[in-house]
Amino acid sequence: QVQLVESGGGLVQAGGSLRLSCAASGRTFTGQTMGWFRQAPGMEHEFVAAISGYGTSTNYADSVKGRFTISRDNAKNTVYLQMNSLKPEDTANYYCAAELRRPPPPYEYKYWGQGTQVTVSS
Repeated sequence: QVQLVESGGGLVQAGGSLRLSCAASGRTFTGQTMGWFRQAPGMEHEFVAAISGYGTSTNYADSVKGRFTISRDNAKNTVYLQMNSLKPEDTANYYCAAELRRPPPPYEYKYWGQGTQVTVSS
């Protein structure tokens, strides 16, 4: 059974940093695109970042470009999201995802985690 488990969320002041992790189990995702989405209350699911199967290519939403960094460690079957200079509008539930259903755009994944809450206070 494939599982994606996010961790690292929490409460942080504006301007602070958090590092999210997403550990995959049940199969390896080496060579498969992985990514992060977020969803704030009352808002639609929003693309945040994606990373190619061997980490050679990344893509970011304009809203996080220059502040967030996606990376992966295929030996650990884990993808990360380093979030710096956090803003109150970054408050959301952050989900990781793995293995694209088809070439993007849009980024549509087969597997999803349960999410981790990030709250940024002003």
